[in-house]
Amino acid sequence: MPSFTTTERASLKEMIASRQPGHGLPRPFYHEDLLLRAEMEFIWRQGWLFAGHSCQIPSPGDYFLYEVDGDSVILIRQDDGSVRALYNVCRHRGSVICGEPEGHVKRFICPYHQWTYDRSGRLLLWRGMQEGLDKSELGLHPAHVREVEGFIFISLAQEPPDFEPAYRTIAPVVHPQGLTHAKVAKIMDFDVHANWKLVWENNRECYHCNVNHPQYIKANFDHYNADDTIERIATQLEKVTARSKAKWEAQGLAVTRTETGLTEFPDPDHHIWYSANRTPLVDGFVCESLTGQPVAPLMGDYTDPDVGTLRVRMLPNFWNHSSCDHGVTVRLTPSGLTGTQIRMIWLVDEKAQEGKDYDLETLLPFWLLTAEQDWQICLNQQRGVSSHAYTPGPLSTYKEYNLENFLRWYLQEMASGIG
Repeated sequence: MPSFTTTERASLKEMIASRQPGHGLPRPFYHEDLLLRAEMEFIWRQGWLFAGHSCQIPSPGDYFLYEVDGDSVILIRQDDGSVRALYNVCRHRGSVICGEPEGHVKRFICPYHQWTYDRSGRLLLWRGMQEGLDKSELGLHPAHVREVEGFIFISLAQEPPDFEPAYRTIAPVVHPQGLTHAKVAKIMDFDVHANWKLVWENNRECYHCNVNHPQYIKANFDHYNADDTIERIATQLEKVTARSKAKWEAQGLAVTRTETGLTEFPDPDHHIWYSANRTPLVDGFVCESLTGQPVAPLMGDYTDPDVGTLRVRMLPNFWNHSSCDHGVTVRLTPSGLTGTQIRMIWLVDEKAQEGKDYDLETLLPFWLLTAEQDWQICLNQQRGVSSHAYTPGPLSTYKEYNLENFLRWYLQEMASGIG
């Protein structure tokens, strides 16, 4: 675990204090190795991280790996149906045990000296070892793990934050989507040459949407704000919201966002780093697809495609956008000061058959185009904040309120860790 000298802590405190409220972050926040070390220690190693989906490991013995900050963690389905998170490190000499990013095992066998563990991480065999040693003390180290309606989260902390408030917020809103009975339609990985904070900064405002996201703005109301919501748009939203409330009530669904603008998230004043909500789409759209129409069979409990759009978010590395027929998850992982590994996962109902019930050519484009537009924006941002001429400008109170909240959350987490 990283440690910080008194001088380093003083330097970190000085950097945090240098940010002017209502403005972006100063240049050092994207360029200082010391700051990245502190972020990994105080944010990424202390909170909850999205690792993957339950449907990636449907059967006992199925596993996949998630690697973050030098740690490789095995997510494996147990014989009783639960999920365990185990560090991918042999207790003998430290070799990684699983070399493949996903697969199926009956037992874990270290390729170095063949120490053998069961699926729960208990040491079974240790060829050639002397008498008097205790196998029970040499099982694979566990990590904290929680499974919530098809999402799997882990924490690398010894004592992670209480997950129950997040569970109570996410579970009831996500349940009708049926992600516990989904399957992966497509996984795509991106190596985005931008600091992880820039990716979140872009995600937390739609100031850029009208010009940069022509597909997204046709389907959604949240790119409008108090400064540009004309009477016609306000009337449309009011009608769609009223209709949706009446219609969705019969399905046990609720409209949780009735205004223009992005849903407020995060909430640094109340230490809220998780969110889930359902909002109506523009008239003519029942799905976030290029046509606005379903591109796969309905998921979960849905009997009518008009269920709006489901949004789930959790800092520091996850968001999900789901329509009536598919969901798209984004997972972020820092790869140095100026890099972010991004995984996108498209999900459909577990019974849907590619080529018969859905085609990737129609399933992928809406969010793939939007994501690629965002990754280019983040790349441009990284190039810009790398300039010695960069100084942070003022944020829009109309359109960048969530960006201000994200920066405040980030600074609070850093300050709390530094002490």
